[in-house]
Amino acid sequence: MRTVDVSLPAARADRSYPIHIGPGLVDRLDAFIAPLAPTSIVVVSDATVDGLYGARARAACAKAVARGRVAGVVIAGGEGEKTLATFGRVIDGLVEARADRGTLLVALGGGVVGDIAGFAAAAFMRGIRFAQVPTTLLAQVDSSVGGKTGVNHVQGKNLVGAFHQPAFVASDTQTLKSLPPREVSAGLAEILKHGLLADAAYFDAVARDTPAILALDDVALAAAIAGSCEIKAAIVARDERESGDRALLNLGHTFGHAIEALTGYERWLHGEAVGCGLCLAADLSARLGLVGGAQVARVVAAVGAARLPVRIAGLSREAAVASMRGDKKASAGRIRFIVLEAIGRAVQREVPDADLDATLVAAGYV
Repeated sequence: MRTVDVSLPAARADRSYPIHIGPGLVDRLDAFIAPLAPTSIVVVSDATVDGLYGARARAACAKAVARGRVAGVVIAGGEGEKTLATFGRVIDGLVEARADRGTLLVALGGGVVGDIAGFAAAAFMRGIRFAQVPTTLLAQVDSSVGGKTGVNHVQGKNLVGAFHQPAFVASDTQTLKSLPPREVSAGLAEILKHGLLADAAYFDAVARDTPAILALDDVALAAAIAGSCEIKAAIVARDERESGDRALLNLGHTFGHAIEALTGYERWLHGEAVGCGLCLAADLSARLGLVGGAQVARVVAAVGAARLPVRIAGLSREAAVASMRGDKKASAGRIRFIVLEAIGRAVQREVPDADLDATLVAAGYV
């Protein structure tokens, strides 16, 4: 097992936590939970993940709580379920389980489960502890780390939510063996993103190891997951609430979120939209004169090798821009993009409308 620490500054040290990475952690959750001494545990999962790992997770949790007070809440899966209505069902489940301020909520599943369960933990009784047990590659390297929780709104992604750090993250690499190949590729988008924005050597290593990662090689997976978590943990430690450097983690996401919104959160996985967004961000960076064509080609090649889409055809440019203006990262209707100054270094910029339009045309928007 490898452990990466998210170490927040002294004034917020009580919100620091470990990220555990390794095989078989679902069956060892009691070891991480027991020091927290919860009064009860509520495990939130989706129907698919619950069928695969729910019983094992609840059995492990039962070893760490008095009288085995463990309940489960099962929600439907998919980005389309990341709504206030589903959030309400999790709250209902906490009430029905007679949860109190000493209860630990355990989010067992992918990013959708983690975001909804974490938001419920932030809101229930004005905040209870929760743990992330991510079961997808994308969640293990991104959404489970950093304390962002929330749900989507019809006008945009993640518009309703809260910052609420987990008590711990337990990333069981064995759960990745049950993922369809498309989900593994989606996770690779976020791994590539971390290298692009912060570490050129890591980006090169991931690009080199992409075939092994796609084949779920244990050594390649562990290295990629730990490397991504280290990059994100360092950024979160500097900027917990996204007032500065943390915005860099949105590389590819302004484009990606618009793709998701315009396709009803059903056509593409989040990681697929982000992968395409990385290509658009690289193209936009070149139009701003920040990088050259060779660097753009490297980004497109890496995204394509991860079996991710590099362009999208048929979406409306006007609708895409409107969606981006409504993004929570926009300011007074001005869209702020994360762009590349080089492979391994990103910055935030407002961009001329003409350059944005040219990038959308090149990507296949109409």
